[in-house]
Amino acid sequence: MRTAIITNEAYSITTNIDKLDIQMIHQYLSKESYWAQDIPLKMVKKSIENSLNFGIFHEKKQIGFARLITDQTTMAYLCDVFIIESYQKKGLSSWLMQTIMEHTKLQGLRLWFLFTSSADWLYEKYGFTQPGKPELYMEKRNKIDYKNV
Repeated sequence: MRTAIITNEAYSITTNIDKLDIQMIHQYLSKESYWAQDIPLKMVKKSIENSLNFGIFHEKKQIGFARLITDQTTMAYLCDVFIIESYQKKGLSSWLMQTIMEHTKLQGLRLWFLFTSSADWLYEKYGFTQPGKPELYMEKRNKIDYKNV
């Protein structure tokens, strides 16, 4: 798969999976995120292997991440989006989202979706809204205790 590298001064975004700092991503997701507490490293690795990933870097240090589960034709689920705290409030999350939304393999999708409890203001800038017909939405959740996986 071809990879993209976008630069902006000392910052860059890449879709190259080999450039990602998997340990850093795991650390954030398992210890700092509210949605993936205690997720095992092996699960993070597998999720990255099966997704379109965007790593954001300051010079050579990874400072953020986003992942899309997508068929690159009809739909994309945006997940695991974060910028580490010391780099927040610099416009980097907006730049990351703009880069994702403009990615050539994601043009013309019928449906984008995500789950968030903390950044509606960011995603609304890119056209995300509350479900128009929530009565059509269904889910099946399996309780997984990541500590025992």
